[in-house]
Amino acid sequence: MIALATPRDAAASLAGEALTDSPEAAARRLPRRRRRVSALTVFWVVIVAILVLPIALFLAVAFSPALLSQGPQWFTLDAFRQALTGQLLTGVVDSLGVGVSTAVLSAAIGFALAWLVLRTNAPGRRIATGLVFALLLAPSYLIALGWERLLEPNGVLAVLGVPDAGLRATIYGPVGVVVVLTMKGIPFAFLAIANAVRGLGDEFQDALRVHGGGRAAALRLNVAMLAPAIWAALAIVFAESVSDFGVASTLANDSHFVVATYTLYTAVEAFPVDFPVASAVSWVLLVLVALALLAQGRALRGRSFRVLGGRSRPASRARLGVPGALTAALFVGVVAVVGVGVPAFGAVSASLISNLGSLGAHSVTLGNYTRVLTSPDLLGPLKYSAILATVTASVTVVMATVCARLLAASGATASGRILDLVLLGAVALPGIVFAAGYIFAYNLPLTNALGIHLYGTTTLLVLAYIATALPSTSRVLVGTMGQLQESMTHASRVHGSGAARAWATIVLPIVSRPLLSAWLLTFTATLLELPVSQLLAPAGTQPVSVGIDVALGKYDFGGATAMEVLAILFALAVVGAGYALYRLAAPVGWRTLGKAR
Repeated sequence: MIALATPRDAAASLAGEALTDSPEAAARRLPRRRRRVSALTVFWVVIVAILVLPIALFLAVAFSPALLSQGPQWFTLDAFRQALTGQLLTGVVDSLGVGVSTAVLSAAIGFALAWLVLRTNAPGRRIATGLVFALLLAPSYLIALGWERLLEPNGVLAVLGVPDAGLRATIYGPVGVVVVLTMKGIPFAFLAIANAVRGLGDEFQDALRVHGGGRAAALRLNVAMLAPAIWAALAIVFAESVSDFGVASTLANDSHFVVATYTLYTAVEAFPVDFPVASAVSWVLLVLVALALLAQGRALRGRSFRVLGGRSRPASRARLGVPGALTAALFVGVVAVVGVGVPAFGAVSASLISNLGSLGAHSVTLGNYTRVLTSPDLLGPLKYSAILATVTASVTVVMATVCARLLAASGATASGRILDLVLLGAVALPGIVFAAGYIFAYNLPLTNALGIHLYGTTTLLVLAYIATALPSTSRVLVGTMGQLQESMTHASRVHGSGAARAWATIVLPIVSRPLLSAWLLTFTATLLELPVSQLLAPAGTQPVSVGIDVALGKYDFGGATAMEVLAILFALAVVGAGYALYRLAAPVGWRTLGKAR
């Protein structure tokens, strides 16, 4: 008869082994502990260096210029007085108006799209979903530039002989800024509201009809039950709009419409640099975002929205008649044309016209693409950005995996809670604030005295890319990491696998596709990134977004738009190749894991 060991016996055995360990065995274990502590310490040093320190120092200089050798005062509010007067105040007020308008419009359109896609049989539902993700991936400055190429004097419409003065006067100004930012806000509103619509059953509407309620009452009921998602959409879109730099540096600047993010940029680019004022403007942007979150919390306080339970019934799709289907198709078509169609037509057509923007003869030609592919000044930025995007995506995914694992670990630790707070705070920071913080922190005399000479280097640019991408990428991977049961890796270790082998054979097959998606998302976002590139690009080298801006500054509209088109096509090719290689090279088990039968 075989005696089975109890857990107490096992514990006693392990304790006995520990007590009888030789000094040599204990010495072998000690370095391993030190290595674990050292790895965690290095991780936190990196997090502090790229996420905490630059932003903290930059925001502190608004109150204490003397602390960082930026002025004689140890405590002052002069920077805030300057930030809230004159043109700087105009930029803040304009950003506030644009943010509110954009949030309301995006939430309304996102709600309508989510309802059409999930609760009706409207034609083109899949097109609407694809449209949302196309708008999500397209940088705001490319949408704005597409509109500009169409409507500018001697632009595409002028070359085609189409009168455009009235439309130009409308788009070049606050209306155009709101239109472009509304298109960029629709994906955030759609994703926030769609998740809530999926869980909304029909039982409440059925009860309302029994009591004589009509369509208007049903709409009010659904809006009330979806209030948390709608307020979340409003807050997210408002924050994205007031912190956007792409439209601020293109359409808003070209139409002389001042917004806060561009005033921050001019403060940093001024000579001499006015870091205290730039920091004060950053504080104002953060306060605007905080006010949006407070408004969301106040609107929902004291109310319950728990409408899901064990008796919830699956929702049924409303069958639209011919007028309803035509209206839905027209609505989706208008959003597609304004958000994607017009900018894409503007960019592609401008890239095929010679001498665009001048009074010379015009013709349809591929010469602009030939110049880009043969000129180092035009092709170099695309190659440079491709390399930086590859490095950034690879490092970011590795770090984000570690962050997501720490955040999803059972039994929250102080380290995990602090990391969660740091990442949440970083998500709320505009990219232009990150870039300004890096310029300030890594150009201080103290930094140089410590032997850290990163200012004006590609290394600093990559670190800033990683800092802006890490918070959102970590959040993307938290859900996947939170689903992993630690018992699987423990079982692998019990059967003799090392930590690396257990991760490669157990964890990697499960998370491989989310990791690929996170890598591709980070790659495309970095390839076309603007605010960090604009402020931190080293002298003599240009990321593709800066190269486009430089070409536009030289009135080479054809070359600039050809660069835009090639950059977008390259990004789409990388995404397609990434998923194709995954289907071809990944083991069958990896590809079929999680698929519905």
